[in-house]
Amino acid sequence: MMLRMMAIGLVLTLAAPAQAAWHRADSDNFVVYADDSAKDLEAFSRQLERYHSAMELLTAKDLEKPSPSNRVTIYIVRSDAQVRQLHGGDNRFVGGFYRPMAGGSLAVVPRVNAKAGEAGDAMLTLLHEYAHHFSHATSTFPLPRWMSEGGAEFFSSASFERDGIVSLGRPANHRAGELLFSVDVTAEALLDPDVYEAKFGKSKQYNAFYGKSWALYHMLVFDQGRKGQMAKYTGAMIAGKSSREAALAAFGPFDKLEKDIDAYIKKRRMNVFNVRPEGITESPVSVRPLAVGEAAIMPILIEAKTGVDEEEAKTLVIKGREVAARYPGEALVMATLAENEIDAANYDAGIAAADAALALDPRMVDAYVQKGRALFVKAKEATNVGAAYAAAVRPFIALNRIENDHPLPLIHFYRGYTERGETPTPLAVQGLERAAELAPFDLALRMTLAQQQIFEGRFRQARRNLTPVAYDPHGSELAELARKLLAEIDGKPDSKPN
Repeated sequence: MMLRMMAIGLVLTLAAPAQAAWHRADSDNFVVYADDSAKDLEAFSRQLERYHSAMELLTAKDLEKPSPSNRVTIYIVRSDAQVRQLHGGDNRFVGGFYRPMAGGSLAVVPRVNAKAGEAGDAMLTLLHEYAHHFSHATSTFPLPRWMSEGGAEFFSSASFERDGIVSLGRPANHRAGELLFSVDVTAEALLDPDVYEAKFGKSKQYNAFYGKSWALYHMLVFDQGRKGQMAKYTGAMIAGKSSREAALAAFGPFDKLEKDIDAYIKKRRMNVFNVRPEGITESPVSVRPLAVGEAAIMPILIEAKTGVDEEEAKTLVIKGREVAARYPGEALVMATLAENEIDAANYDAGIAAADAALALDPRMVDAYVQKGRALFVKAKEATNVGAAYAAAVRPFIALNRIENDHPLPLIHFYRGYTERGETPTPLAVQGLERAAELAPFDLALRMTLAQQQIFEGRFRQARRNLTPVAYDPHGSELAELARKLLAEIDGKPDSKPN
């Protein structure tokens, strides 16, 4: 998660005009909802697509166009306070957040600057998180934390010029205060997780990790005296060396590296990548106003999508019912009510609301997802388990016919076997593998696939899926489990041909 600090320079925000209303923008890689003008929303969406294209060009990666439901959905809310409320917890530095999920990746940010020029605070947060999304989608190599965050800082320090140029790798002015006044993180601590943990593991004091990571990354990209060292470092890690070993071999002594980073930060001028308009492949953007009921349900939808606990769900479903009572003829309203009811454990009511949504719009994707979700929960307690799981899979089969590359039908077809205690068919396993290809950023999905591969004796492929989970820079219980599984299968030869 990008921690938002003091921004140096001018930060512009879009003041909502009196006639602003909820709109939805669609493009190849993004869906954006905002209570803002169509013109501003279109400009913002075009900037996102230009950013995506510029990253493809600079990284020499050509991503497969995602299926409609596997795009990143961005909800633009009115304030930092609302972002923090939706995020949960007590982190006062959160200026936006991103959650990667198969068929449901989302980001939440406050109002952004869509005018030409250097990206403002909220846009920086979003671009930072999308850089992580892009990285997960293009590589299975588990980047060390400094490299993951330094790279995201490098790419998100962007500007969008009036002449169509997209500049990436600009000086991270928003990290200036952090680098000057926060607790320093040495080059050794950046590159050796054990050293960092020993010094900062239990400390709640904010330090210069993000700023220093950006500085090292930027220097390795542009400093001619260190040309090729980044590739040497990653190559050594791929070969099995620790981050510390690889860093010493590629960058030399830590004290010399520390001095070079400090001198680099103080440079008066820095290089940037300027991607000219002719190098940009820009997706078309379509914008439409939300219907009255859709606009009314939007705050409830955003809260549901970002996650609610049991008590919050009981409160939210009352609000959902109130809007649905006023606008029962709008499919999005009824699909959102279905999610509200299911979150509140009212499964039959949720199924009824999903059916109402599908009667209004047979292509309402989320209604299929919510109905299937409720039926899977009910199947666990069913008398005839086989019939219940067969019924639970049907909404996802119907969704697969509408959107063949939606990952959730593939995942639930597999779950339909495993949750009733049956061995999944080869077709179900192939579907799970395809889902992981479509959503490589979903680490829980990678874990499920790795466990299936271990069961089948396909240890080499399991290692490939466990490694990004095990070395997730943000760390989690899932990462700890992945490391244990890697240790258990270490050195085991495949017992089944890959």
